[in-house]
This record gives sequence, C-alpha cells and structure tokens, in this order.
Amino acid sequence: MTLDQGLAFGILGGTVALFLWGRIAYELVALLALLAGVLVGVIPLDRAFTGFADDVVVIVAAALLVSAAVARSGAVETLMRPVLPYLGTVATQVPALAGAVLVTSIFTKNIGALAIFMPVAMQLARRTGTSPSALLMPMAFASLIGGLITLTGTSPNIIVARVRAEVTGQPFGMFDYTPVGLGIALAGMAFLAFGWRLLPRGRRAPASSAPAVEQYTVEATVPDGSPLVGSTVAELLAMDAGRIGVAVIIRERFRRFVPNPEGTIRAGDVLLLEGDPEDVERIVARAGLQLPAGQEGEDASVVEGVVTAESPLAGETAEHARLQDRFGVGLLAVSRSGQRISRRLGGLRLRAGDVLILRGNADAIADAIGTLRVLPLTERSITLGRSRRSWLPVLILLGAMLLVALHVLPVAIAFFGAAVLLLLLRSLDHNEAYGAIEWPVLILLGALIPVSEAVRTTGGTDLIAAWLEGTVRVLPPLGALGLIMVMAMAVTPFLNNAATVLMLGPIAASLATRLGLSPDAFLMAVAVGAACDFLTPIGHQCNTLVMGPGGYRFGDYARLGAPLTLIVLVVGVPLIALVWPLAGR
Repeated sequence: MTLDQGLAFGILGGTVALFLWGRIAYELVALLALLAGVLVGVIPLDRAFTGFADDVVVIVAAALLVSAAVARSGAVETLMRPVLPYLGTVATQVPALAGAVLVTSIFTKNIGALAIFMPVAMQLARRTGTSPSALLMPMAFASLIGGLITLTGTSPNIIVARVRAEVTGQPFGMFDYTPVGLGIALAGMAFLAFGWRLLPRGRRAPASSAPAVEQYTVEATVPDGSPLVGSTVAELLAMDAGRIGVAVIIRERFRRFVPNPEGTIRAGDVLLLEGDPEDVERIVARAGLQLPAGQEGEDASVVEGVVTAESPLAGETAEHARLQDRFGVGLLAVSRSGQRISRRLGGLRLRAGDVLILRGNADAIADAIGTLRVLPLTERSITLGRSRRSWLPVLILLGAMLLVALHVLPVAIAFFGAAVLLLLLRSLDHNEAYGAIEWPVLILLGALIPVSEAVRTTGGTDLIAAWLEGTVRVLPPLGALGLIMVMAMAVTPFLNNAATVLMLGPIAASLATRLGLSPDAFLMAVAVGAACDFLTPIGHQCNTLVMGPGGYRFGDYARLGAPLTLIVLVVGVPLIALVWPLAGR
C-alpha cells in the first residue's frame, strides 16, 4: 500500500465512520472529506471543485425540479380520480395506489411520485375506513422499485451511469435500466398486492392507555365560563364516550400534572387532549374550550400534513418558527408515531415524519405548506391551482426523455432544458423551485465525487477489489454478483444511497475486471442494491415520509421489507446476469 492509498483510505474510513456516527450532517461530512483530501494532497487543487460541475449534479437537480412541477400540476391525480370510486377494499386499494406510484416513479423522482399519491391515499382511507398503515408502506416501497426502471427514476441510477462512463467510456442510457428494473418491479408488485397483510392495522388504543399512533395531541385552555370548571377528568372523558384522552394538565403556566380521573379541572388549565381530530373538535365545542390564538374563526381552513426531512420546521419549535406571525397559520395538533406528547405544542421540537394540523385562511395555508415543505395529506387542491397548465410539465418531461432515448441530446442538457422551460412557463415559481432541490444531496455529490476519484486514481479501488477477489474466488459468478448487491443493500441505510454508489461503484467495477467479468452487471447490482432499502425508515426519505402518517414503528419495515428484499435478490441477480452477460468483453 502506497502513502497516497493509505491517505485516501484514511479519508474514506473517516467519512464512513462519521456517516455511521450520524451526529454531523451528511453534506458537512462530505465537505470535510473533500477538504481533507485537498490538504493531504490526494485531491489535486485544480480538481477540488470539479464535482460541483459534474453532469450528475446537474441531472439530479434538474430531475428534482421537473418532478416537482409534475407533482404540483395535478395531472397524475386527474388521471387517477375516475378510478377511486371503485377502490372500496384494501385488496383493491393497495395494488391500484402502489401501481400508480410505481408507474409515476418511472418518469419522476421516486420521492415526487410518492408525494403525489399520499394525499390521495389518505383521503381514500378516510372515506372507506381503511387503515393508512395498509396503504402507505406498500406505496413507499413501490416508489423505490419503480425508480429502478429509468435513468432519472432514482439518484443511484444517475450516479452509476457516471461511474460506468469512467470505467468503459460510455454511460448507461435512459432505458438501459428498464429490462432489469421492470422485471424486479413486476415481481415486487406481485408481492405487495398481497404482502400488505403482513403489516399491522387498526392500532387505535383506548383513551386511558398510551396513545395510538393515529392519535393527535391538541392544546386547549379552560376559560372561566367553561362548563368543565369544577368537573373531574373522568367527567370530561365521559362527554365523548371515552374516545379522547387527557395526556397532561398544565396549571399556572409551568406546573404539569398527570391527569387523575378524580382530579378537578380549574379555570385557566391547559389540557393536552389526545384523540382523533374530529373527536377532539367535538369536545372543544361542547366544553367551550379555547384553542391557541389564531386557530379559531368561522372562515378558517384546516390542512393536515407531514413534516418532510427538508422542512425548515424539522428540529424547530412552532414558537421559534413564529408560524402565526410569519405565515398566518396556527399549529392546531400534532401526531408523533408511537410517542405521547406531554408538553405544550408551541414548545415542542418538531421532527421529520410528524403529522401536523395547521389552521388559517386558505391562502395563508397554501403559502405556508409550500414554504415550510409540509406535505399536505388533506385539502390537496390548495397546492394545485394550475389547471390551465396541468399537462405541460408531463409533456415537457416526456419530451426530454424522448430526446435522450433518441440520442438527440445528452441527459444533462435535456433535463436542464426541461427545468428551464418549466420555470419560464411558471409551472414552478422561484420559491418552489429552490424548495424542490435537495441541496444537501447536491452538496454531498459535489464533494464526494473528487473523494471517490481520489480513491480510484491512487489505486485504492483496485486494492480493495484485490482483497475482495480472494473472498469471491470461491463463489460462482452469480454468487459474486449477489454479494455485491447484498453489500450495497447493507450499506445504504447508513451511508445514504448516493454515497454508497460513489464509494462502492468503482470497487464493484474493478472487482469485475479482476474476475474477468463484465463490469456492467456489477454496476447494475450496485444500483439496484443502493436503491432498495426496505428494512428501515431511515435509509430512504420515502420510508421516512410515510412513518408518521402510517403510524409505523421501526420494526414494522422489516415485516414487509425483508420478504421484498429477498425477492429483489432472487429475481434481480439472475435477471441482471441475463440482460448484462457476466462474460468479460
């Protein structure tokens, strides 16, 4: 091992360790790795910032913009709406919704496809009495496997295409992923159509016990004239036949009491009520309770939405975010999967996946959920006010894909042009466009590309491949291919799928060359493995997005995800070998 290789490995190892530690943001870890590489000399000064100008960064950014425009257009929902009245049972809802998400994710980013149909699923669940937990995880998983089918469906495909260009001189094309991705998608959909039965449903607990994941916490004050003054907690609960609960009573601003059924309610008490929003609203009206300022009024509109990972509310309190002053909306209720909320909502530090109920006038809510990146689960129409241009984003996207497929334009230029055209046509305004771009992902890519190149140019990837070669020599070629896919699946929940591909892609290609096999198949295995994290809620933002609304716990993902992971391996490995023959070229 040379000194440069040792330094490159040291940076790579430190980067992986910081990713696993999880205390520093991914993008900052990547920037630290880039700085370290420059300082120790394994990244030339004139190559330090080339990653930010790389085509893959442009493609990912443009694909995000185009996906956001399609999601906001309402065109896909318009196509889906005539089918909804026929979806009366879970057995029909899961295949229809998961299939719609899968098809949409072929053409848009998978997170965008999921965002389009989550409100549809939640409204359908409310109308038919279906538990959202039966619908949302299959939809999230369908968005991941649908993204495998085209180049722009998911970031790993875009990055693997870049790695292939470095190895063979020719990147993967728009539809090179289709034969493998489509086969895996069909097998995955066949499983999801009945596999949803493995998921927990109907978790609602009695009001006296710990709150169910579907329950909300609402803050209400007991005014002087309320009929509750002098009543007991048990009498309050009896007003709604025990369908609500009282988590905490806050008295004299700071004193908190765990409610005793025989405890007396006083004027000025702040009650943290738990239950279904409709049940809580009924109690608030009957008991004459007061909601926090700005959340009442006859002309107020209400929207239910989930805090996304990119929301500025994640990690903030509502009080610090000044929702009422800045956006004209109030925080009416919060639902946090599997956890009881025991503090006032204004001081509660919000998290990605929390489900909020916001209240304000319709215009204020429309502006707020866009700026705050809260994904609406009800009242979806307030974000879709572009009916005259609803089909333009779809047509522009299809045009860009056609130009790429016919080799008229490279991917970066085609999607960059599509994004610019959509901005000119005001399918997205500037604020929506900036909000649609996942800046941490772009920074991570731009910073890690030179680090990945440094490991390769110093001979580090060949050295790692040589170490792996001794292990896989005893395996048949299909076994080696499967091992690479398993490695990608195992690493991506902890490293982020983009980082996984940047680090593992060159190693897989080098290993294939050493074994006398085609690198194409091994790169495909890395792409599939990095895109298919079905075991945790943290490996992909689609999984995180459905955790709160679906009421899932961490372990629920493996119940549906483990069999699906096995299906991807069993179907994907031989299919890759069939489409991309393992024999070296």
